[in-house]
Amino acid sequence: MAAALALAQRGRGRTAPNPNVGCVIVGDGRVVGRGWTQPGGRPHAEAMALKQAGEKSRGATVYVTLEPCAHRSERGPACADLLIAAQPERVAIALGDPDPRTNGAGAERLRAAGIQVMGGVAEAEARISMAGFLTRRAKGRPHVTLKLAVSLDGRIALASGESKWLTGPEARAHVHLERARHEAILVGRGTWEADAPTLDVRLPGLEKRSPRRLLLARVRGIQGWEAIASPADIARLEKVDHLFIEGGAETAASFLREGLVDRLLLYRAPVLIGAGKAALGDIGLGSLEEAHGRWRLTDARQLGSDRLEVYAAL
Repeated sequence: MAAALALAQRGRGRTAPNPNVGCVIVGDGRVVGRGWTQPGGRPHAEAMALKQAGEKSRGATVYVTLEPCAHRSERGPACADLLIAAQPERVAIALGDPDPRTNGAGAERLRAAGIQVMGGVAEAEARISMAGFLTRRAKGRPHVTLKLAVSLDGRIALASGESKWLTGPEARAHVHLERARHEAILVGRGTWEADAPTLDVRLPGLEKRSPRRLLLARVRGIQGWEAIASPADIARLEKVDHLFIEGGAETAASFLREGLVDRLLLYRAPVLIGAGKAALGDIGLGSLEEAHGRWRLTDARQLGSDRLEVYAAL
């Protein structure tokens, strides 16, 4: 299942409104089929893996990160039916599908056809892998990641506004990888006016995965940009299940005030700035007690001379 989860990440940021699913088929102790949801949502991971496995899927074990769909679509057959036709011995599922058109029906159809079904395999990891799809289903909005690049004393720029480059090349490359994993990226009007950011992906081989560019501002008609008037408007974005916020301080604060940040990437450079621009504006705290118990550290790593910490909202 770990291999299937890794494959699922290949589709993240490109499959909305479908989930990014991974699938691995093992027959006679060997991997005979691999698949992940393709751009635009089709083919599904199971269809891709079954096509690769062919007759070797008979009697095999299928590992899939989300319950196979049970509903027919104009874009392709139900994955539960494809699996039944392929006749594997068992199917291991990480997470049930919350889509009411499936929601247990896919697993039940497999069992009715005599296929062993194991559920809940690496369920916690699958929830993280498909956070965008699940957040859209549960909250009606994209899963939001906020990126902050700060000095040791919490500044994002000198008092003059100079911020290029606060972090080193390894941290900046990681940011570009994160961009490639999101359907859309957002900045505030102040950042747009001061920096004229391109917000594209500049990693070899991933240039075509640059996300849609969004501007938090009450303006329209800026070529190459989509404007939204308020943080709440992200719920109206079509085919966006992962939203990446890059700046600036007031934009970040506005999303935090509204409780719309699910994941925080904190890149900390080993420098002291002193009098400079703070990373955040007012986030609406009434007391210090309110600041506690809101975030959980999920990852930490060194990126060249910089330190990355990843937090999940509680």
